[in-house]
Amino acid sequence: MKHPLTVLAIIALVVSSCTEPIPPSVLEVTTFRLKTTANSLTFNALDAEVESTFTNKQPGFIKRQSSVNGQGDYVVLVYWKSIEDAKASMDKFMNDASVADYAGMIEGSSMKMNRYTINDSFDARSSSFVETMSFETNDGVDMTKFNKVNQKVGVKVSAPKEGFLQRITGVNEAGEQIVAVYWDNKTNSDKALQPFMDNEISKEFMGMMNPSSIYMLRTTMLNSLNSTSMNLTKKEKVVSLLNSFNTGDQTPISYINPTKYIQHNLGVGDGLAGFGEVMQHAPPEGFKANVIRAFEDGDYVFTHTEYDFFGPKAGFDVFRFEEGQIVEHWDNLLSVQPNNPSGRTQFDGATALTDLDKTEANKNTITEFIEKVLLGHEMDKLTTYISTEKYIQHNPAVADGLDGFGAAMQYFAENGLVMEYTKLHKVLGQGNFVLSMSEGKFGKGEATAFYDLFRLEDGKIVEHWDVIAAIPPKTEWKNDNGKF
Repeated sequence: MKHPLTVLAIIALVVSSCTEPIPPSVLEVTTFRLKTTANSLTFNALDAEVESTFTNKQPGFIKRQSSVNGQGDYVVLVYWKSIEDAKASMDKFMNDASVADYAGMIEGSSMKMNRYTINDSFDARSSSFVETMSFETNDGVDMTKFNKVNQKVGVKVSAPKEGFLQRITGVNEAGEQIVAVYWDNKTNSDKALQPFMDNEISKEFMGMMNPSSIYMLRTTMLNSLNSTSMNLTKKEKVVSLLNSFNTGDQTPISYINPTKYIQHNLGVGDGLAGFGEVMQHAPPEGFKANVIRAFEDGDYVFTHTEYDFFGPKAGFDVFRFEEGQIVEHWDNLLSVQPNNPSGRTQFDGATALTDLDKTEANKNTITEFIEKVLLGHEMDKLTTYISTEKYIQHNPAVADGLDGFGAAMQYFAENGLVMEYTKLHKVLGQGNFVLSMSEGKFGKGEATAFYDLFRLEDGKIVEHWDVIAAIPPKTEWKNDNGKF
């Protein structure tokens, strides 16, 4: 029989080993959006490939999860054994050719990455939905009290809810906090959201946060997306169609309605027959299209493209959809011009899509600008719409800033030239980008189509691209649909 003291020692050792704290590990959180020209289906497939062939082979790797919300915000959560492991993996990632295609689809300016020290062991492998919230605490907050309340939120508020799987918390070197809450599905997460906001413990917890620092995303795991949610968007169909000039892929032709395709390029015949006739006259090397920007507004998609189409051209295209197929097309094309007085091209500049919640407000701003300033000649209202601090200009003949705009107008006046807008036909937008399609006169008074793409920040125009093209006389039209 064992000595009683020996038995007690063994029991103490077992209890001690059971309650020993989990060693700290690292949660790396990366958020980003895709480029407006990226195909999400292709990206999601590449993401799975990156995980299986790159990330999970790195030293110190524990778990990786990728998720996305309905607005296109991606969250990648990677668990590592240490900060050193996470840094070493990222250094290798940035220089590894095998992940170049994946990385090339990410809008670089939208990407944010932080690493947090955590004391939780990931155990929510069946999760299909995750909430991530990063924030700073208010100045002067008692961190001991904050940590207790933080823990209480998990035990008393989140854990009892249906579908809750795990809550992981951490902090980085700068003191920024992270909370990741895993759910079995979005429905249960949605049901728990308002009760969380109404709970007194939650209110105390949120009262310790700096409101301006809170960044929260609610995202669905990529590996749980069903086939319906993985269908191509209208924008992706258009980009695939334009890219087919480069690849020769015939599949995107099916995105065009074969019995209804209204063509507004006046040099092309109506319907699919007109499209096919153009393709038959392509040079031996074919046409080329480099889609720089692509946006979706309801049933419309508009793109900004660098073409090799009977010579290098800058173009804006607009496509209208019905029941998932393209039924109408407008465009405006101009030969590629030398850099403008500020050294800018017709294509460079910002591409990041932001401010999705401001789409309608930005469209209204551009509508007012064209109606009051360009159509109504209320030039005193110019600075109501255009930023006086930053106005980046991509028109081939105009320099940056309001001074550049004024110099161009003066040149036109002194040389008997006109730039007159007479009718606004369409305003389309997504987030911080808005395209307008207008009619007017240019140069010596030729009938002209003005396509203007604007980028806005805080309600003001800060960047502008355009294509100004003459409207051919009706005797040269190959369809009767008109330019607009």
